[in-house]
Amino acid sequence: MTTDNSHRTIETPVGVLHVAATKAGLTHLVYPAKDHGRPVGDGSPEAARIIDQVISQLEEFFAGERRRFDLPLAPGGTEFQRAVWSALADIPFGETRSYGELAQTIGRPGSARAVGAANGANPISVIVPCHRVIGAGGKLTGYAGGLPAKKVLLELERSGT
Repeated sequence: MTTDNSHRTIETPVGVLHVAATKAGLTHLVYPAKDHGRPVGDGSPEAARIIDQVISQLEEFFAGERRRFDLPLAPGGTEFQRAVWSALADIPFGETRSYGELAQTIGRPGSARAVGAANGANPISVIVPCHRVIGAGGKLTGYAGGLPAKKVLLELERSGT
């Protein structure tokens, strides 16, 4: 694990993740292969505390001791992306939704592809659970960490319900 007050790189059961925060909240929890730019926080003591909380809550999640995250979030993104990410955060632990269902949830029926693009741009993986979105008919579709990581996350949640 690398560390400073701006960002950290951590090892998880689903691979390496980069974590960054500002005093406003978590801005990034991303796989290095996904191009979100270099996630950098503001270097504040508050950001360092938030990153510590992220790591602690992720450890609890992967140990099967946490189903919901309680962290301040501060993702960037467009208004549409933030609406999709908010809807993602409302998908209950252990459940999945299709892209079409998520489009309906945000009041944009017929925008499944745009929802998919926003889902793919999610800068806060795992915590904003983009892994809970699947294709029509239950098919596993793309995930920034790769389909094996998505499968691990879904199986972890299914076994913990």
